[in-house]
Amino acid sequence: TASNFIDLAKTGFYNGVHFHRVIPNFMCQFGCPYAKDPRSPRSGTGGPNDGEFEVLDGSGQKAKRSNGGNIKDEFTEKLGNEPGTLSMANTGRPNSGGSQFFINVNNNSFLNWFDRSTPSSHPVFGRVIEGYDLIEKISQVATDRNDAPRDPVKMVKITVEGV
Repeated sequence: TASNFIDLAKTGFYNGVHFHRVIPNFMCQFGCPYAKDPRSPRSGTGGPNDGEFEVLDGSGQKAKRSNGGNIKDEFTEKLGNEPGTLSMANTGRPNSGGSQFFINVNNNSFLNWFDRSTPSSHPVFGRVIEGYDLIEKISQVATDRNDAPRDPVKMVKITVEGV
């Protein structure tokens, strides 16, 4: 999951994409390519193109995006959906994550893949290390009935360092 995100970030996939779903005291969702147009009715429904990316575990292996840019679920590390964590969004079906992720602004343990009290399974794959105060502000913007920000919030660029 992290290797997929890093590959997409390094290729500029996320540059210019808007947050398409923001819910106060819950999360900010991002990563749909249709959200380059903040008013697109398709925001929240897209993903990356099918293809391959390098798995960054030192093995030299490749992983695939297929069936609309989806990757295989990775339920390995028991990292909780806590404030400031990045978690893979999906449709609720197995192996349906691709490019969309959300940043938790609350302790959303019911989304943990290892919490069997709900069917939700969203693996955490990163953490905001700088600028979390900005994420909290984004989570509080006025939204429409679909939870989309009334005034678009655009990600200019994502930079990944140290990989």
